[in-house]
Amino acid sequence: MIDIHINIGSNSGHREALIERAVAAVRSAFPDADVRCSDVIETPPWGFDSPHPFLNVGVKISLHPHPDIQSECQTGFALAVLHKLQEIQSNIDPSPHRDASGAYIDRAIDIDLIAIDDWVIDHPDLTLPHPRMHMRDFVLIPLRQLAPYWPHPILAKTAVEMIADLK
Repeated sequence: MIDIHINIGSNSGHREALIERAVAAVRSAFPDADVRCSDVIETPPWGFDSPHPFLNVGVKISLHPHPDIQSECQTGFALAVLHKLQEIQSNIDPSPHRDASGAYIDRAIDIDLIAIDDWVIDHPDLTLPHPRMHMRDFVLIPLRQLAPYWPHPILAKTAVEMIADLK
């Protein structure tokens, strides 16, 4: 089994409907997977100021590797997942997530690839686990619900332990 952890957030528009649409698209993109969602949580924006709070949900995609995937390298598989998630995101809302200076801005939908199993990937287009996941309660709270004992392969801490470090 391969477990893929993603986070979906929205802080503009009809947030609930946008997240539901994103989750439905993820289920459709991975039809043979077991897709589980955390409870939805509301959090303030992270990394920028905005009066619009985010709704966030964690998603765990568990799938049996296809025979072709087994021979594919982890980086290639992870990049394929990333591109699929980026396509879902841009189909829902193609607006940029940063302003002209590169700062975060409000967004209708944001889908982040957080981790795949215990893989460590350092590629120009993708870093896994997500390099800032351990600093974000909106990632860790849903992860704790879906996979409380998933071990961060670099920090050697679980979601429960990483949340405790935030306090």
